[in-house]
Amino acid sequence: MDAQDLAQLADKEFEQMLTSNIHPPTRDARTWAAITHPDNLPRARRILTHVHERTASVLRRRKTEREEFRVQCFARGEAGKREWFATRADFESLRRRTANFHQRVQRAITELGQEQRNVNRAQSHNAGQQSRETLRELAVAVQRHQAVHARNGGGAEQVDHELWQHLDRLTVPTGPGQHPTTLRTMLSIYWTDTQPLDDDPGRRTQTEHITAAPAAARPGVPQARRVDHREDLTA
Repeated sequence: MDAQDLAQLADKEFEQMLTSNIHPPTRDARTWAAITHPDNLPRARRILTHVHERTASVLRRRKTEREEFRVQCFARGEAGKREWFATRADFESLRRRTANFHQRVQRAITELGQEQRNVNRAQSHNAGQQSRETLRELAVAVQRHQAVHARNGGGAEQVDHELWQHLDRLTVPTGPGQHPTTLRTMLSIYWTDTQPLDDDPGRRTQTEHITAAPAAARPGVPQARRVDHREDLTA
């Protein structure tokens, strides 16, 4: 049974399929994979939690009923005591079976909880990766915008410099230590998909002159800085 087929079952049938596969040595691997599928996992946890609560209630009720029966039997004297002891083996056998099932349900709930945490981490990682890719695309677009001004050789407006300086202001966590790394450094080491504007030293000097905002000429606009630090980072 695959995940889609399992999802179509009514709760009672779903519960039967679930409880018959809670014990790892006897479970069907394909069915368990369908149970732990992200689409079915929340429902499986909800139903199995209800089963756990139900068996706990059964154990408590049977214990109370057994104690009441003992009191009644002992009140009848020796004949009642014999009846109580005669039923003790059957009661203990049933109690053990129910308690074992209850423990298996508890372990399965823990297992499903771990599966849910794995799903949550994977979804969070995917969302983080998507956000990182969006930021990379934005940084590349800003870099290209700066490159166009450099190629055209025209003067840049203050708003242009303010846009470009975000490459030096905004950071992303990188490496095992999650160190903040500027977007410009990320472009320089990992993200760039463009070739250098010009390898000629004279042309490169002209480019830097055009795209750098003189601090004296533009008060209040921080000077763009070059990031040369290139430690071993992982994007």
